[in-house]
Amino acid sequence: MVTIDVTMTENLKKLNLGSSGRKKEGYINVDWLSLVKPDVEHNLNVYPYPFKNNEFDVVEANHVIEHLERPFEVMREICRISKPGSKIIIRVPHFSRGMAHPEHVHGFDVTFPNYFNKKYADVGYFGVDLQVESLRLKWFAFPHITQKMGFGAVTLFFAKLANSIINFFANLSPSFCSRIWCFWVGGFEEIEFVFIK
Repeated sequence: MVTIDVTMTENLKKLNLGSSGRKKEGYINVDWLSLVKPDVEHNLNVYPYPFKNNEFDVVEANHVIEHLERPFEVMREICRISKPGSKIIIRVPHFSRGMAHPEHVHGFDVTFPNYFNKKYADVGYFGVDLQVESLRLKWFAFPHITQKMGFGAVTLFFAKLANSIINFFANLSPSFCSRIWCFWVGGFEEIEFVFIK
């Protein structure tokens, strides 16, 4: 397995899909909305994306593919533009939080990586191979939004403390958490997949 340490390598070509006004330094930021001034304006429901095959070392999609019409086609396109050995980081809402945003059209759980593994060809393999480097559940993924909603410093402190404890136990076995007890804590805000192509 090829692993890229993103923090230690500066000369990587990196792509931030669906930047939504949160531009990342050192990345090519893509969004369909000209208002957020992306580096590349493109509707991610339209294929192919305006990039060459095997172009990027790192591709991130942070809370974007749950808004798109065909998540598996998005993943296929991400694979097309990613170099062999590249890192693909996908963050989406975990299904246990329900469809909290009015424009979420898809839910995700720990089985999402199975669709990119030939071993599961009989249940929905999508023709692109990805290795899972990590899979993490996050109970409290957006403290910056909570702060904007008027939550005070004390509430935020205890939420972050609870987050650390809940995340620790959830990530001992994300599958067990997703299947058995995720609703007991009000659901998880995020599931993060890090794939290696």
